[in-house]
Amino acid sequence: MTRSGYLLLGLTGIVGMLAAVLAFAVLRLFAAAKAAAKAERGQGAETAFMAAAVEEAVQRLRDQERAMKARAEASERLSSEIIASMTSGLLVVGEDRHVRTLNPAGRKLLALPEAEWSADFRDVLAGAAPLADVVDECLSSARPIVRRTIALAGGGTSHLGVTASPIRDEAGRAHGAICLFSDLSEIAELEEQLRLKDSLARLGELTAGIAHEFRNGLATIHGYARLLDLDRLPADCRPYVQGIREETEALGQVVTNFLNFARPTELTLAPVDMASIAERAADEIRGEATTRGGGVHVRGEFAAVDGDEILLRQAFSNLCRNALEACADAGITPHIAIEGSREDNLLRISVIDNGPGIRDAIAPRMFRPFVTSKARGTGLGLALVQKIVVTHNGRVTAQPEPGGGTRLVVTLPVAGTTLA
Repeated sequence: MTRSGYLLLGLTGIVGMLAAVLAFAVLRLFAAAKAAAKAERGQGAETAFMAAAVEEAVQRLRDQERAMKARAEASERLSSEIIASMTSGLLVVGEDRHVRTLNPAGRKLLALPEAEWSADFRDVLAGAAPLADVVDECLSSARPIVRRTIALAGGGTSHLGVTASPIRDEAGRAHGAICLFSDLSEIAELEEQLRLKDSLARLGELTAGIAHEFRNGLATIHGYARLLDLDRLPADCRPYVQGIREETEALGQVVTNFLNFARPTELTLAPVDMASIAERAADEIRGEATTRGGGVHVRGEFAAVDGDEILLRQAFSNLCRNALEACADAGITPHIAIEGSREDNLLRISVIDNGPGIRDAIAPRMFRPFVTSKARGTGLGLALVQKIVVTHNGRVTAQPEPGGGTRLVVTLPVAGTTLA
């Protein structure tokens, strides 16, 4: 082999070695790159797993937050519905003495308009000062006030039953008051009716005997006066004898009326058509009212009641006669209406006149015996009406008419029911 041949062989060997080294280096780089890629893929999977776990935890927290918020909203909505559905009034006053809550029933009982009441409770309860006094006492003393009955002036609700209690925090410190109140007007009216029945019974027991003897004496005087022949008496004596006859007859009628008032009432109960009672009472005064240029009208809805027809007829006859005389005494053309209305188991019959109205001095006592504004009135007509109505488990009230006059309202239970 020549020298050039050895040289070529040597070069070939060197090139082979270099190729082997280069191949080994490339393989190592490839292996390193593969290992690096594998490691990178592992780290990415771990990162993705951790991200997914975090996202799941966040989503779980969000779901819990939404659930808690929904429960809170449902609880708040339920509380609002309970407060709005209460038939009793609810008043909540904060530590700053401002109203926090006043439910619809409370607004209705206090005759307040629908609004967001948040002013000082004294301002909100300006028309119900006794209730404001109870709240003030509870706030000042930090003590509960239980079952107190208060009377309100004016409005439809005259009596309230009130319970107030301080609102305390976890440390026991008072920081406001909660007040519950309900309408006791009907209960108060029933108690008043019971007292009235008892008073009428006692009055009858005390005075019936005296009135009976008084009537006998008047009858004797009247009888002697009738025996005197006016034609045989001197002319100057005749007016006196005639006066004795007239006055004793008038006093006898007063005593008879009082005995009718004081005597215990025995009812003969049967269904009574109150429309017929109203028409008959109107007919009794229609002629005189028409003669005076006025009129009498019957309108509205009526129903039957369980009652004594004779006594009910007498009561409404007295009411209509009283209305006509009130107009006549004042020189007013009489326009009288008998108006019926029914609400559930209640029948209300109003006798409305356009007379001078009721004087303030008489209004609180107008249904008491011997109270009258008429020059020659006995003061027993309305008292007898009240007695008859109360005996029928009803009530009678007087209201001024906006345009002048008076509205006397008789409320009776419809047949087969009771007065609530």
